[in-house]
Amino acid sequence: MNARARLRALLAVQAVSRTGNVVTTVAVPFAVLARGGSATDVGIAAFAATVPIVLGGPFGGALVERVGFVRSSVASDLVSGATLLAMPVLAWTVGLPFWALLSLVFVSGLFDLPGESARRVLLPGLARSAGVPLERAVGHFEASQRLSVLIGAPLGGVLVAAAGPMAALVCTAVAFGTAALLAAVLVRPAEDDGAAAGADAAPTNGYWRDIAEGFRFCVRDPFFRLVIALVLVTNLLDAARSTTLLPLYAADTLGGAQALGFVTGTFGGAAFLGSVAFGYVAHRVPRRITFVLCFVLAGGPSLLVPALGLGLPWMLAASALSGLAAGSLNPILGAVELERIPEHMRARVFGLLGAGSWAGIPLGGLLAGFAADGVGVQATFGLVVVLYTVVTLAPLTGGAWRLMERPDPERAPVERVRT
Repeated sequence: MNARARLRALLAVQAVSRTGNVVTTVAVPFAVLARGGSATDVGIAAFAATVPIVLGGPFGGALVERVGFVRSSVASDLVSGATLLAMPVLAWTVGLPFWALLSLVFVSGLFDLPGESARRVLLPGLARSAGVPLERAVGHFEASQRLSVLIGAPLGGVLVAAAGPMAALVCTAVAFGTAALLAAVLVRPAEDDGAAAGADAAPTNGYWRDIAEGFRFCVRDPFFRLVIALVLVTNLLDAARSTTLLPLYAADTLGGAQALGFVTGTFGGAAFLGSVAFGYVAHRVPRRITFVLCFVLAGGPSLLVPALGLGLPWMLAASALSGLAAGSLNPILGAVELERIPEHMRARVFGLLGAGSWAGIPLGGLLAGFAADGVGVQATFGLVVVLYTVVTLAPLTGGAWRLMERPDPERAPVERVRT
């Protein structure tokens, strides 16, 4: 199989795996509500689903470098599929108490970030062998994730509405199994794939030293310190919106799970189009200004509409605008990360960056549940939109944010932080 075919297979694995995650985010809140759970219970379930990602990132990256990138991707999806399948099996047989649901959701999310980090490390080598520019490859990788939202959210909503949340989780398990099979059979790094070719090579340092080396790199790099802080806060606010507030708003105002699926799918579809289109122009536009403008639009409209209590047509329009803008964010950050991180430590640094960025997500869903019970869903949306807009303007302050711009090929290469 040639490099372009393997690159397409990698993108397909990412899309199918993430589709399983998206269906899960739709099904689990409604599984909690079907049990008679409150908004706080939904927030607790969101906490249980996201906190393992923060734990899996720092410790999983160095482990991925030992296990191998393809094998790590396969193992991650198999574990996720098995734990999610256990939920409906228990519910339909001996019963599924709330603590068991939380435990299974926790284990399911523990390997998500290491698996995605492994696929992300494989990307630049396969892109280089296929003759695809880095920024375009990153754009297509992010577009595959957005495609998963486009497919998974409406599918999850329809499945929950038609057959119930447990049947939706069965479909999720099938998606993870399919992703594992595709990775095992089709994603095979070749000798000329650069870092990908070293997928099975053991690191020269010890496990804990590898983690410490990656941690020092993240702490000492001035740009990554700012990125982690910014994305930590915005992901916290995004989690408040997507895992708790939006399901509650859909149940109360929009008409239930099917409406939630359409809203989330509209955002994902627009973000998919934005990622694909941006991949073809990313190398021609200034990164920092584009990043700020799109970041503000990615959150503002989709948060303002529910804060005003508007209905489904407004939500769909706002989600489309925000999704188009959001499509450019991860391609920009992904290209900068691949430019600044040394090849031999990408998996562990991706894991650490992901964990730092996701650290606020468990708290976001939990706090949103408490706030919704206390002051109401609309008022909480209003607070979130103000905070989101203020925080996303931070890169305009300059300083280390200027390192986001691509290096001048006629000048010295990007300075690496010594570890």
